[in-house]
Amino acid sequence: MAKRERVMRMSVEQPLWRALTAYRVLTMLYAVGLFATAYDEFVRPWVAVAYYAVLCGWTLATLPRVANAARCTKRFLAADLTIAVAGILLTTVADAHERVQAGGPTLPSIWTAGSVLAFAIKGGWRWAALASSLVAVANLVERGSPARDTVHNVILVCIASVAIGYVVEVARASERTLARALEIEAATRERERLARDIHDSVLQVLAMVQRRGAVIGGEAAELGRMAGEQEVALRTLVSGGLVPVSRVSEDAAEGALVRAVDEEPEPGGPVDLRALLAPYAGAMVSLAEPGAPVPLTPAAAREVAAAVGAALDNVRRHAGEDARAWILVEDEPDEVIVTVRDDGPGIPEGRLDQAEGEGRLGVALSIRGRLRDLGGSAELISVPGQGTEVELKVPKDVTDTRGKAEQR
Repeated sequence: MAKRERVMRMSVEQPLWRALTAYRVLTMLYAVGLFATAYDEFVRPWVAVAYYAVLCGWTLATLPRVANAARCTKRFLAADLTIAVAGILLTTVADAHERVQAGGPTLPSIWTAGSVLAFAIKGGWRWAALASSLVAVANLVERGSPARDTVHNVILVCIASVAIGYVVEVARASERTLARALEIEAATRERERLARDIHDSVLQVLAMVQRRGAVIGGEAAELGRMAGEQEVALRTLVSGGLVPVSRVSEDAAEGALVRAVDEEPEPGGPVDLRALLAPYAGAMVSLAEPGAPVPLTPAAAREVAAAVGAALDNVRRHAGEDARAWILVEDEPDEVIVTVRDDGPGIPEGRLDQAEGEGRLGVALSIRGRLRDLGGSAELISVPGQGTEVELKVPKDVTDTRGKAEQR
């Protein structure tokens, strides 16, 4: 089946950049509005007009720069903070001394906080502390003395920017942790899928060669012995060592990237599960099915049929070639139930846990693993001397645990 790379992008940081973009535009308009309402009170209004022309042009021209962390470079941050500090210092030149001493707004007003917040989002709380300190010094120079309202505003900007910077650092660390967890989950599922395929093909053939070789004897017995050794080695590899190479998550500008490999969805509509189960019917296997089609998505129907095949293979291996088996298909309103029952000797208590510990993962992966990936379940009931029953349940609206939904 075709594969495709699925990319999931996670970012709690990106909304902050969007909010910062809007903040810079709105505070630019606010600063210009404050100047327009107090134009007559400025002693050198032409200085303020020149500054606001630069401020407006800079703010609008650099909107793409505050779209994400990659575009917001150190050089841009330095220039942006320079414009903010220059505006604070030019206030004493453009505005009346009495207004400055009375606590009047600086030329950039609250636009300055946007420049400091850009430092916080880009570099965390340390960068925020540096930028807010420079702004604090500029405000103290502009006022000439540490007035109460000036100190209050400086402390407020400093605390807010440092707090946001710290939150951004924590969010980035959380994103990387989550991205790594999703990478591990994807690798584990790929490992289980490969293990199921190997169990259903290679391991079964090796086990058959081992049994037949022991029966025939001679050179065939030696061949069977070698096949048995390879079966044990392969089971060990499947159960413990078949882990895909780790892929390092990327912490890109828009957020952490998690790359996983998905199967391409198959074209076409639902398929009739009965058609996939019909080949299993035979002299020793009876199939009871509804008279109407049992529709499932192609992937779900294929996995259920493979789980049934794995259950029947266990019947032949553990109950013997003469054991009878029955397959019952039930089409319920919300789910499909397939039951596989045999008349063999049953499974001794604790045998399944022992087999899984030995690397024999037929039930764990080929049956339960398949149904788990489909959002269903597999229950195994066995009483010594009374046979074994495997009940497979799969919802009709299949939602696999990797986050995809396949609607009937």
